[in-house]
Amino acid sequence: MHSFRTEIKVDPSKHKLSYNSNIFLIGSCFSNNIGEKLNSLKFNSIINPFGVLYNPVSIYNALEFLLLKKQFSEEDISFYNEKWFSFYHHTSFSNENKNECLNNINSSIIKSIDFFNKADFLIITLGTARVYRYKKSNKIVSNCHKIPAKEFDHELLSIENIVDIYEKIIKKLNSLNNALHIIFTVSPIRHWKDGAYGNQISKSILLLAIKELISKFNNCNYFPGYEIMMDDLRDYRFYEPDMLHPNQVAVDYIWEKFSNTYIDEKSRSVFPDIQKIINAYNHKPSNPELKAFKEFINSTIQKINTIQNGFPKLNFKKELQYFNKFV
Repeated sequence: MHSFRTEIKVDPSKHKLSYNSNIFLIGSCFSNNIGEKLNSLKFNSIINPFGVLYNPVSIYNALEFLLLKKQFSEEDISFYNEKWFSFYHHTSFSNENKNECLNNINSSIIKSIDFFNKADFLIITLGTARVYRYKKSNKIVSNCHKIPAKEFDHELLSIENIVDIYEKIIKKLNSLNNALHIIFTVSPIRHWKDGAYGNQISKSILLLAIKELISKFNNCNYFPGYEIMMDDLRDYRFYEPDMLHPNQVAVDYIWEKFSNTYIDEKSRSVFPDIQKIINAYNHKPSNPELKAFKEFINSTIQKINTIQNGFPKLNFKKELQYFNKFV
């Protein structure tokens, strides 16, 4: 019987991440989607320490700042609409208080620096080749922070622009960490402000730039999240009501493809048990004194101990503190 869809099959990667891996994710919303899945399953990962970033230049700048161990000062932030902000950060770092804004920015960088330098996997999600250049500084920004559009020039990066800056940063990263594996993805979220044609041009530039980088560096490869969404899940039932963002069903499907491609079998084998532990932690008992509930708690604690025997780096500290209250 014919299959009435075109399923995209992704070959398993030779380089597998595991519960021993340090995984650093940066870029568009898709990095958040994958990163949140990894975090929920107890992987050691850090997601977007500068907030969600969309264009290749902004992601490159963030990686450079981490390598330079940059600390932001008052000269690096701006004030508009009663908030302090950084043009290199997402609006989630904006704050009415200048010191709190700087503290949040620098705390996130400090927390990320050591982890970034010893990362085993770097997952970079490029969202758009369209950039906004602030006229007053002539610099490409990560976020416009609701400043009027007339204050910015719009540009479309070329393939050469992207390849040039990423060649530089990848060489730096490889010289510091020759065990690093880099996974590029292109966000499956369409940038509709560019229009249908503009979005396709933008995504095509990103894809061709990634193809060029993969041909130059053996430790770089590509995961087709964009193609899975556009072709394999070619139906609006897989979208949020805005008809642009993947819904939870789509995210879960792409995650399954990603985990089968990049996560080793031993780690994947404990996913069901970890999910049961998380569900037990989120469950609020109506009567914690019941014998059946206490047996359930003891069984769950035993399950944690069994998992940790095989995966010593897994951290169940908060779950154990919660469960032990009922023992």
